[in-house]
Amino acid sequence: MEEIFYRFNPWWEEEYKINFIDRPKYTVPLVSSIDNPSIEIITGLRRIGKTSIIKLIIDKLIHEKNIQPNRIFFISLDFYKLENLSILDIVEEYLKLQKLSFSEKIYLFLDEVTYKKDFALQLKNLYDLYNAKLFVSSSSASVLKDKKAFLTGREKITEVLPLDFDEFLNFKGIKIKKADKHLLEGYFEDYMKIGGIPEYVLTEDLEYIKHLIDDILYKDIIAMHNIKEKTAVKEFFLLLMERAGKQLSLNKISKVLGISPDTAKRFFEYFLDTYIIYAIERCGKLNERLKSPKKIYAGDVGIRNVITGFRDLGAVFENLVFLKIKNRKPCYVLRDGIEIDFFTEDKTLIEVKYKVDLNKKQLELFNEFPANKKLLIDGFEKYQSLSFLL
Repeated sequence: MEEIFYRFNPWWEEEYKINFIDRPKYTVPLVSSIDNPSIEIITGLRRIGKTSIIKLIIDKLIHEKNIQPNRIFFISLDFYKLENLSILDIVEEYLKLQKLSFSEKIYLFLDEVTYKKDFALQLKNLYDLYNAKLFVSSSSASVLKDKKAFLTGREKITEVLPLDFDEFLNFKGIKIKKADKHLLEGYFEDYMKIGGIPEYVLTEDLEYIKHLIDDILYKDIIAMHNIKEKTAVKEFFLLLMERAGKQLSLNKISKVLGISPDTAKRFFEYFLDTYIIYAIERCGKLNERLKSPKKIYAGDVGIRNVITGFRDLGAVFENLVFLKIKNRKPCYVLRDGIEIDFFTEDKTLIEVKYKVDLNKKQLELFNEFPANKKLLIDGFEKYQSLSFLL
C-alpha cells in the first residue's frame, strides 16, 4: 500500500513540478474554496481535463498556499489494487502512513469516486467526522443523483466543459496581436472542427479521439450497464451525433434500430450520464414539455465531427453556443412548426444562425415572442461577445 500511495503522491518525497496548461476559470475558484467545508465535486466528460485540474490545484496548494505536501492525498479510486478497500479504509491507511492525527487538517483528492460502492454515504462520513477538505471527481453524472440525499447541502458542483475558444487558442500557443484580429475567424473555424478535448487540441491525433469514443461506449455504457446489444448502442450513438442541434424522437429511433421505446429511453439516459450528449426540453407547460421531443447537443463538437464529418456548420455553431449558455438552463421555443433555438431561465431569447439570415416566419416569431432580451447570434463576433450580451 505504501508504494502505491507514494506513486500517486510524488510531492511527498520530491519537488513537485507539472507542465500542465492552467485553466484558471476552474482552478482559481476551486483553490479559493479550501477554507469552505463543502465537498467539491468536479465532474464532466471523460478526458475533459478533470485530473489535470486536480493536479494543478495540488500544485497551487503546495506552492501558493504553502500547504505541507504530506497533508495532501490524491488517489484514483478506479485503480485495481484498491478494489477491495472502501474510501474510509484508504483514508485511514493514508493517515497511518503519514502519521497524521485524526484532528489535523488534510486535503483529500479522490479521482473517479463513483467506482466505489456507497460513495455518497462514505463522503458524508468523511465530511462529518474528519478534518478534511474534499475534492472528488467523476466522469458520470450518477454522482449528482444522490437518491438518499447524503450530500445535500454538503456539496458544490463544478462541471468541466470542453475548452472554450480562448482556451483553445491558449492550448495551441496562438497569440493574436490587435493588428491581426482578422485572423481570429479562421482559427475559430479550426476550433469548430477540432472541438475542445484538451489532448486532442494539442495533438489532433484522430486515433486518440476514436479511442476516447470507444472507452465511453464500451467502458462507461456497455460494460457499466451490462448491455448485450452492443451493435445497437453503437448505432444509437451514431444517430445521436447526426441529430446534434436537432430534435430527437426516441420512438422514431427505436423503430429505426429495432429496439423497444423503453430500451431507447434507457440508452438515452446512459449517454446523458456520460456527458457525451446534453438535452433540452421544449419551452411551455408541463404537458407540452413531456410530449415534445428533446433537442440534443454533443458534449464536444470535435467528437461529433469525427462521427459525422465536418459539415452542417450551422449545427456545429449552434452546439458551441449551447455549451456557452447551458448553465442558464435554456429550453427551445416551438410554435406552429417554427422554432427559436433557446429561451433561457432569465427570459433571454436567442436564435443562432451561422452566416445566414432568419427566414420570414422565424423573424416574425422572434419579434413577437415576449422576452426580457433578444439576441441573434449570427457569426464569430457575436459568439465572442455572447458573455457580455447576456
